[in-house]
Amino acid sequence: MPTLALLDGLPVGVSMWKLAQPWWEFVLRALLVYGFLLVTLRLTGKRQVGQLAPFDLVLLLVLSNAVQNSMNAGDNTVGGGFVLVLTLLAVNGFVGWLTWRNKRLETFFEGSPQILVHNGVVDERKLAAERMTRHELMAAVRQAGLTDLADVRVAILETNGRINVIAKTGPAPSAP
Repeated sequence: MPTLALLDGLPVGVSMWKLAQPWWEFVLRALLVYGFLLVTLRLTGKRQVGQLAPFDLVLLLVLSNAVQNSMNAGDNTVGGGFVLVLTLLAVNGFVGWLTWRNKRLETFFEGSPQILVHNGVVDERKLAAERMTRHELMAAVRQAGLTDLADVRVAILETNGRINVIAKTGPAPSAP
C-alpha cells in the first residue's frame, strides 16, 4: 500500500484540506455562534465571568462542544479549522476595538459596575439582580481585611466580576 493512505477516497494530504462547505459559510456560522454566545453569556451576569466555580467551567467546556458542529457543519478539515479560528479571533478583536471606541457598546457588552454596599448598607436588590449571595459578598469583604459590613464604605462589583471593597476611614473605634 502506498505511503499516502486513502481517506474517503482521497489521499490524506488532500482530504485534510478539502473543505466540505464554502469558506464564507464557515465565517458566517462562526459570526452567528459568536454573537449568540456573547449575548447569552452577557445575560448570565458579570459574576459568571469573573468568578468561575467548577460548574461554571464545566458549562463553558460543554458550551464549546455544543456549538462546535454548528460552526463547522461537520467539516473536520484543517482548512475549515483555520477559517474558524481566524474568524473568531478577528471578530473578537473587532468587538474589543468597538468597545474601546464606543462607551455605549462597552456598557452593552461588558455592563457597568454595580455598588453592592454603600456605607455599610447592602443593596439587596442589586445583590439579587447579580445572583450573588451574601456569603460571596462577605468573602470579598474578608479578603479586603474587614470582618463587618459596618466598616465598608463601598463594595463595587466590577465589570470583570471582581468585587472591590473600600473601607471607611476615620478614627479607630474606641474600646468600651
